[in-house]
Amino acid sequence: MDIDLYKLNSNSTIDISGKYNLPKEYYKNSNIVSLSPIKVDGKISLEEDNDGDLKEYIKCSIKGVMQIPDSISLEPVDYDYNINYDDFILENSKKNENTLDIFQFLWENIVLEVPLRFTKVSDLSKFHGDGWRLVSEDELTKNNPFSELLDNLKEE
Repeated sequence: MDIDLYKLNSNSTIDISGKYNLPKEYYKNSNIVSLSPIKVDGKISLEEDNDGDLKEYIKCSIKGVMQIPDSISLEPVDYDYNINYDDFILENSKKNENTLDIFQFLWENIVLEVPLRFTKVSDLSKFHGDGWRLVSEDELTKNNPFSELLDNLKEE
């Protein structure tokens, strides 16, 4: 969905506030299972950059919920994100057409918020198998069979 930046010549700002449904094509090859509608509050205006040139400037907040697989159980879990963007528009605008692809802009900012690992599992005891079990970091430091060796290395 393109936003016409020519409107900045006649208006002082362009309001981009609203809810946007990002097409699944954007995140189908990512770690995101689904995205709720994205709530955007913000405006685009013309501001002077460091060189004194007038450039398109966007100040907005982007909020929503993404569903991602739990790092331990692999079940889908909700992950809230809240992004504050306050900068000049550079890569996202099509300078020849003087438009901004709002979906591309939103996606480029949301993808940076996807955590590498995220879990809501609190009971690790049900994750075990033949000769192995999943332990927390606290349990690992308390019951580490190599702790004496590590202590000896620290003393040397």
